[in-house]
Amino acid sequence: MYKVLLVDDERIILDGISRIVDWEGAGTVLAGTARNGIEAYEFVSVNRPDIIISDIKMPGMDGLQLAAKLHADFPDIRVVLLSGFGEFEYARSAMEYGVKHYLLKPCNENKIMEVLQELVGELEQERESEQFVRTMREGLEKVLPYVKEQFLKEFVTNKTYGNRDWEYYRHLFRVDLGSRHVRLLLFHLDGPFEFEHLFAVKNIAEELLDKTVLSSTVGDHVLIVVEDPEELSVLLERIGNIRETFLRYYRIDLTIALSEADVITRTRKLFKQTLECLNYRFYLGEGSVITERDILGLTTESAESGDLNFNEEHLMLQIKTGRWEEASREIDLFFQRIAELRSDIATSQSYVIQLFMAMIRLGNSDDMSRYMDQMVKLMQLDTLQAIQAFFKEAAEHITLLHYEQTKTKNSAIVSKVIDIVNNHLGDPELSLNWVAHQMLYMNSDYLGKLFKKETGEKFSNYVMKTRISKAIDLIEQNRDIKIFELAEQLGFGDNPQYFSQVFKKYAGCTPSEYMKSN
Repeated sequence: MYKVLLVDDERIILDGISRIVDWEGAGTVLAGTARNGIEAYEFVSVNRPDIIISDIKMPGMDGLQLAAKLHADFPDIRVVLLSGFGEFEYARSAMEYGVKHYLLKPCNENKIMEVLQELVGELEQERESEQFVRTMREGLEKVLPYVKEQFLKEFVTNKTYGNRDWEYYRHLFRVDLGSRHVRLLLFHLDGPFEFEHLFAVKNIAEELLDKTVLSSTVGDHVLIVVEDPEELSVLLERIGNIRETFLRYYRIDLTIALSEADVITRTRKLFKQTLECLNYRFYLGEGSVITERDILGLTTESAESGDLNFNEEHLMLQIKTGRWEEASREIDLFFQRIAELRSDIATSQSYVIQLFMAMIRLGNSDDMSRYMDQMVKLMQLDTLQAIQAFFKEAAEHITLLHYEQTKTKNSAIVSKVIDIVNNHLGDPELSLNWVAHQMLYMNSDYLGKLFKKETGEKFSNYVMKTRISKAIDLIEQNRDIKIFELAEQLGFGDNPQYFSQVFKKYAGCTPSEYMKSN
């Protein structure tokens, strides 16, 4: 129901119109009455009506003055003026105050009802229009974020979009950059992720970045357009906060490409720039911020000017001999050389595959078959860091396999040496050179190092300790045995004095003293 205020300085007219009009039938309710314009305005200020029916001639503030004041302060209120025949031309001047309806005195209830119904119809139509506009505006507000995202996606990937399109959407999105430049941030998720993670990155970035202009997901990346800050260090700090926050919550690292600054109509060029930056993620690794300055000079032409300088045979030797620490250092050197060369990605991968094939040939048949199956996985790795980690894992397995084989082989050799020592304790010719050359046909230096590595002591020292241990056993078995007999039986020949010196060195006393003490 619409509220009506009736204004007239004659009480008879006020009471008469109040009683005879079917207010409810017209879709209205009589909210109040006033005797002049001043009372009417005070009423409006407290209880705002929808329609005012007012006489023109009134003391204090007449109807025209009231209409003018209402038009200025409450333009939505509909005003109906009551005028005599002689006042009609005068009343027409109220049109400039938005007054469209007039009633000539005397007027009956039917005339008043017609005007009220017409005004109610106007108000209903206006309310419906306002509701429609409000609904449309609310709907636009809901879809506007999606429209922004789609526009940005099309603007950076579709060549048909140009400056005119930006001008239209700039007004639609209420974006006014003036002459200020923008920068693009392209986020790449390092490792497996779900589609929801893209939106998480987008939301975190929009929350932590200042002056975000537009944002969208483009394929497997998140694209953010921000105003170029006065201090680039501030933007870099906030980018770092985004990466740390996302890594803390989702355990996924981010690589971010940051474009140079330019006008927003050149966003397509800036987007290509960020894609080129991400290509060098292969060399610069995961979890980094890559700018155009980082990739200056890292072109294919620079890679073609040099070859990979690496001694493959030296690495293969470390693997075959089971020396993992040395092999690990060689592998790190290999990947360092690749990173310094800055070849295109395909060329770098070919260097790795070539060395990988040479390495897995050193493994057994099962290992070689398994690593051949994993070749596809190796080719799919998108950073040099990841390829290096995969390569070293395989290399360590093969190197340790050779280490175990070598260790078993060496243990067998050392066991044979110990058997020879035990069987030839009485031979004065027993020495490392004699065992190596006459018995095992090996290099004596290598055999000596191998013996010490396995037993923890030098060959000559082991022989002397074994001879003295055997001498003590012989004394225990035969207390009457002569010292010169012990010397002859244990390889000291006819030099019992030297035997006694050696015995004292290892047993702490001479053979004679040992015999007396027992």
